[in-house]
Amino acid sequence: MIIKQLSIFLENRTGRIREIADLLARADINIRALTLADSSDFGIMRLIVDKLDAALKCLKENNISTALTSVVAVEVPDKPGGLAEVMSIISDSDFDIVYMYSLPEKKHNNAIMIMRFNNTEEAAGILKQHGLNILKQEEVLSL
Repeated sequence: MIIKQLSIFLENRTGRIREIADLLARADINIRALTLADSSDFGIMRLIVDKLDAALKCLKENNISTALTSVVAVEVPDKPGGLAEVMSIISDSDFDIVYMYSLPEKKHNNAIMIMRFNNTEEAAGILKQHGLNILKQEEVLSL
């Protein structure tokens, strides 16, 4: 139910994202989902990759500041109001979303929302109780 994501802390300088992409490519690691947030001094690159342990090892060996983060992958109907329905459940359950991003799901015409909550495990349970499909790590990687 919980997905493990890499959070990489990057200084804001030209070419830094390319360096990370090159390192992972040389280690034969496929990026399945990615989001990037920045401030004036640094950025946080969040990745879901196909070979988590190998990616973590590769990044640490290259002195890249990396942490594992728990997130939830929620299948959302790809229709007007699909996200609103999920947000209603979250709001009514009094959970705070720390951040979220999406990736396409082509088999069933749904969107997959990757979400980090103030209490990720509990939020995943509530979403599942409301009939939402919470994807496992393997399911996200097979998209």
